[in-house]
Amino acid sequence: MSDAHQHSAPHGRYLAFLVLGALGVVYGDLGTSPLYAVRECFHGAHRVAATPANVLGILSLIFWALIITISFKYLLLVMRADNRGEGGILALMALLGKRGEKGAEHRGRRTQFVLVSLGLFGAALLYGDGIITPAISVLSAVEGLNVATSVFNAYVVPITIVILILLFYFQKRGTADVGAVFGPVMMLWFATIGLLGMMEIVGNPAILAALNPYQAVRFFLVNRVHGFLVLGAVVLALTGAEALYADMGHFGPRPIRLAWFVLVLPSLLLNYFGQGALLLRDPAAAENPFFRLAPPWALYPLVGLATVAAVIASQAVISGAFSLTRQAVQLGYSPRVEVDHTSEREIGQIYIPGINWVLMLATIALVLGFRSSTNLAAAYGVAVTTTMAITTVLLYFVERELWHWKRPSALLLTAFLLLIDLSFWGANMVKVEQGGWFPLAAAAVVFTLMSTWKKGRSLLANTFGMRGLPVDIFIRDIAGSHPVRVPGMAVFMTRNTDGVPPVLLHHLKHNKVLHQQVVLLSVLTEEIPVVPREERVRVSAAGEGVFRVVARYGFMEDPNILAVLTEAQHEGLQFKLGATTFYLGRETLLTTKRPGMAYWRKKLFAFMSKNARSATSYFRIPPNRVVELGAHIEL
Repeated sequence: MSDAHQHSAPHGRYLAFLVLGALGVVYGDLGTSPLYAVRECFHGAHRVAATPANVLGILSLIFWALIITISFKYLLLVMRADNRGEGGILALMALLGKRGEKGAEHRGRRTQFVLVSLGLFGAALLYGDGIITPAISVLSAVEGLNVATSVFNAYVVPITIVILILLFYFQKRGTADVGAVFGPVMMLWFATIGLLGMMEIVGNPAILAALNPYQAVRFFLVNRVHGFLVLGAVVLALTGAEALYADMGHFGPRPIRLAWFVLVLPSLLLNYFGQGALLLRDPAAAENPFFRLAPPWALYPLVGLATVAAVIASQAVISGAFSLTRQAVQLGYSPRVEVDHTSEREIGQIYIPGINWVLMLATIALVLGFRSSTNLAAAYGVAVTTTMAITTVLLYFVERELWHWKRPSALLLTAFLLLIDLSFWGANMVKVEQGGWFPLAAAAVVFTLMSTWKKGRSLLANTFGMRGLPVDIFIRDIAGSHPVRVPGMAVFMTRNTDGVPPVLLHHLKHNKVLHQQVVLLSVLTEEIPVVPREERVRVSAAGEGVFRVVARYGFMEDPNILAVLTEAQHEGLQFKLGATTFYLGRETLLTTKRPGMAYWRKKLFAFMSKNARSATSYFRIPPNRVVELGAHIEL
């Protein structure tokens, strides 16, 4: 979100526009939960009988889960923990990480390591969510055809796969062209599901007794362990909760809260209670209560609308995976990847081909492997509940360190929220064998890749630090040796902002010349979303025509080297692209069994480094102005 958005509250038409946009992007996942949440409670792996007492108990659990977890925890608490307007678990981790560096003695290294690991694993789980959401949402929508006729039973999976292939294929076009219709379509969706539910409630208002929390308590007292296991299906009503936080930077907290309390929450509650009223009247409708709400003439249009809503929900989750990847690259947890910007106006609208095709193949494999949304529901809950619990733990440190809450208050609230989160989590852990293993396995792989890259980069930086040379010694050497100086500018990219990079020393040793202007250029990523333009570039003259240029970017920004050098002209540099040569190092990593990192992780890091996007492409440097100097580095 731009600085203007952060410092001025939106109002009037602009506020309405943001609310409409939030409907299409933020609430797609939560908005399509009625397709399967109630059904799984009465028709899933740990189903209970659709008796009046059980129906009232389940609806009471769903109601209070939406109120406490979504309305209170996420809308009112978590969204206050923003990193300069940006949200999401990586943004929160960066915020706490920055705080930890300033007060390391207060928090301790071990605690800091645990917090970073938790945040990283929570981010890794979101990739599993990006795979499961398209599969279960589209599959649930297409399964509505079975309510009308059994003719489509054999075609549900093929139809789902075709829709998913089209969905991922059109990702490269970006959401800029179709984003304008997301909001209106989701508004129609929420109005439709609310109306369907209200019609059933009017016919059977006894379902409103579920507003009483005693119905939920009685449900547990009667069903005991079985009732606890049903929480694994109830939590499906909360899928998409993390999207509220992750997408905060696109719309701001006020539009997201308005959309929730004015339209989304009332529509969801009307539909859930409508499904409950239907089950009170006809327990046999438990097979698919959502589509049973519709009159026969409206069934096919509802299936079509549900499919479109599911595609929109999937679109938002996939875009979230793209944004998460870019943040991981900028924060040093992922190698450079190809990033295409699909909009000239919106910085958040990006497309990452590699991530897109991996998600598509994994999603199709899930559909082929699980073949029904009921089977996929087991895999879904594990990812959602684990991420929710991690967010609650991180929120405690925000309350203590950033909001300066008293310890008893922070502990009491955290214990209350964790009791709810861990109850949902525990109910889902029993489903690991039925499919819950998938998001955990996917997250473990992503976590290993991210942590290995971060650790490998740290080892590499230490190696370069030992090979470097202090700038003052270098300046004295060239002042005394008087190397041949040629016209133009030479730019040497370096991670180290203190010493002279090895690539410059190699160049001088072998070529025996220096350009008239030598620039030591470092690009740093700050743990904030956007760096103000006036703080972007810092230039310092070291003498003998050598300049140190440090460019700072936020983790939501993409670096642009040519723009940095153009900006640096205000500080005395004379930058002309035709007279500038960029010198980049091309390291060949040799893995050894030295201490620092496990040998297999060194091998993995070397493989990731070899396949990373080139610095020339990533920093948008004209290839015909680049000279690469190779070096062998032992890890």
